[in-house]
This record gives sequence, C-alpha cells and structure tokens, in this order.
Amino acid sequence: MPPPSTPPPPAGPPPAGGGFAPPSGPHPPAQHTPPTYAGLPGYPPPPPGYAPPAGSAPPALAPDGRPLAGFGERLVAWLIDTLIASAVTMVLFAPVLVWLVVRMIDQMPAPGPDGTVTGPDPSALFTDFFLPVLVAELGIFAVLLVFYWLYHVEYARRTGQTLGKKVMKLRIVPLEPGATLTRGVLGKRYLVEFVAGSLVPFLSYVDGFWQLWDKPWQQCLHDKAAGTVVVKVAP
Repeated sequence: MPPPSTPPPPAGPPPAGGGFAPPSGPHPPAQHTPPTYAGLPGYPPPPPGYAPPAGSAPPALAPDGRPLAGFGERLVAWLIDTLIASAVTMVLFAPVLVWLVVRMIDQMPAPGPDGTVTGPDPSALFTDFFLPVLVAELGIFAVLLVFYWLYHVEYARRTGQTLGKKVMKLRIVPLEPGATLTRGVLGKRYLVEFVAGSLVPFLSYVDGFWQLWDKPWQQCLHDKAAGTVVVKVAP
C-alpha cells in the first residue's frame, strides 16, 4: 500500500506574470560592511572574504594614497587652533586693557568749583585714548603673527600637525609623494592663511571654503600656494 502523500509547504502569493513564488519564511538579515581604507599606508588589511558594498563611493585619496581630510574635520581642527590663539590674545590684551582703563580714569578732568565737569579736549582724547588703543592693537597683531609663525610653521614642521590636527588625527603633507615638509612650504601656507587673510577683506572665508569645490585634492587656497594637502592618519 503506497504511503499517504505529504501536503506541500505553504508558499507566498503567486508572482505577477506567472512563474514560481519563492518559499515563504524568515530570511537572514542583510549585513552591511562599512568601507575601510584597506591597503592604504598605516591602515589594517581587510578581513578575509571582505568585499566593498556595491555602489559605495571610494574615499578621495591624496597622491600618496592616503585618504584626504574632509571639510568638517578640518573645520573642527581649525576651531581648536583658533581657541588656542584666542586664549593667547586674551592673555596678551588683558594687561593692556587694564592699563588703558587706569590711564583714562587718571586723566579724567576734575570737577570745577561749581561742581560741573568740562568735556575732554578732542585732541587730548585722541592722543590720550584712541592713539594708545591703536598702538596696542597693532602691537598685539604683530605679536599674534609671531605666535602664528611659531605655532603653524615651527611647531607644525616637526610632525605636520598642530594641536587641532592632532586631536582630529589629520596631517599636512606635501602634494608630491615623498617630498619633505619644509619651513618654506609651511611659510607659504602661513603667508596666505594668516598674513594675506588678515589684510585682504573676506579672503580668509574664501580660503577656507575653497576646499568644498576644489578637485581632486580638496585644497584650500593656502594649500594650493604651498603645494600641500591635508590627509587623515591611522587611529
């Protein structure tokens, strides 16, 4: 006697246009593997069997193969360096500000016998207040330029990093692979970013935002002047 037939497993609804419907049931979840910088200097090799996901855009690379720093990463590094410069400015300007306030109080006109106070002489106001303030601002500007040179040229020349770039794991490297990051190269960056950027209106904004549309190396104007790029370093 033949064994009774077993009913087939339930299937999903028939597909439109005929054919066979796929069997119903749980499907394993799709696994997404994040892209890596495999094979680049300083980055670990990919795990066995790794394949980049289809349609993923490769990272923008410097001529030496390292990934270029993005606009947001460079902006955060710049903000950190700007906070350091602002702290230096406050330390330098605080004694000058106190001296100006004390000087202005000492030179205030005394009240007359009837209790009235005469207004200050305009020429005396210029020589006693505005001129010292102008000289103090010029002096602080000159000292800041010296600080920027020491910080962004002499200090950064050792590793290609300022403190902000160290925090964000970024580094300044020459555009030409294998070239040395010299004082002259960083000096060109300094002249465009800080000297010209301080003297030419709106140049500092154009310089910083230039990276957004620059291809293929995502350079700012001071990078182009010096022949440098900013890359990511391995964590």
